[in-house]
Amino acid sequence: MQPWIVDGHCDSIIDFVEGRRKLADDTGSGHWDLARAKRAGVGLQFMAAFIETKFKPNLATLRGLELVEAVHRFVAEQEAAAFLVQSRSDLALLPDGERVGVLLSIEGGEILGESLFLVDILHRLGVRAFGLTWNQRNALADGVGEIAAQSRLTTFGERVVRRLNDLGILVDVSHLNEPGFWHVLDISTQPIIASHSSAKALCDHRRNLSDEQLRALARQRGVVGVNFAPHFLRADGCATRADVVRHIQHIAAVAGVETVGLGSDFDGIETVPVGLEQVGDLPQLIEDLRSAGFNRTEIELICHGNFLRVLQEVLPQGKNEH
Repeated sequence: MQPWIVDGHCDSIIDFVEGRRKLADDTGSGHWDLARAKRAGVGLQFMAAFIETKFKPNLATLRGLELVEAVHRFVAEQEAAAFLVQSRSDLALLPDGERVGVLLSIEGGEILGESLFLVDILHRLGVRAFGLTWNQRNALADGVGEIAAQSRLTTFGERVVRRLNDLGILVDVSHLNEPGFWHVLDISTQPIIASHSSAKALCDHRRNLSDEQLRALARQRGVVGVNFAPHFLRADGCATRADVVRHIQHIAAVAGVETVGLGSDFDGIETVPVGLEQVGDLPQLIEDLRSAGFNRTEIELICHGNFLRVLQEVLPQGKNEH
């Protein structure tokens, strides 16, 4: 029996907002939809509200809330096939034989402006994972695109991390610069995730994590979801499904198999690895992991167990509990 899957990141909700796809049926377009995800064994999909650069800074909050509302609308429209995961009691429903769980995440702290109270509002709206930055600087921290900057979190960023911890929202350090990464590990009382990053030792891309970072993430009981973007997997950008396996193997060797998961970045990447062009190809990736020598227990950890462990530790017990 094939293990079920947690995918730590996709950007598909933008297609829904822009009216390009309903994300329900397999239309042969895009990387992700419910029909293909369900057939592939996806039990839980992190769905990111990514705030595009053109909306920053003045319209970032408005655009972010539009995307959050869109996730709710999508789940409501597909109530027979999807449900929102907000608490540990919701996790107990996974995997659901009929429905894909959806976990609402934010990609970019710009949605907050400089207002801490918005963290609480986002929690009430069902947000359960929060990426502090995209590639740019915001009021919390610097993203990896701020190459000249070596700044840690701002005072506001520290307050945001502490409030995320208090409320039971996962702190996501993908896109955060390295000094910010270490600062988060210094102050977070909960395990953190890098929802869609890969191994810097195999591909020296600014979005990937060094072995030192991977080991630190392991010590903090966190998880990194391997990103499928070809230019994160190989320097020449000519990646195949085997390169995803290679990054999984490296992270497992360096930081332990308990530290690695999947973070596809589907519909947020312009190109895809050969053999892993869309969510329906995930079962083939699992077969590749078997062929690479991972046993059943290890594959279950990679596919869902590691993300599930962190969620069970961080999320609130019940939907109405803060």
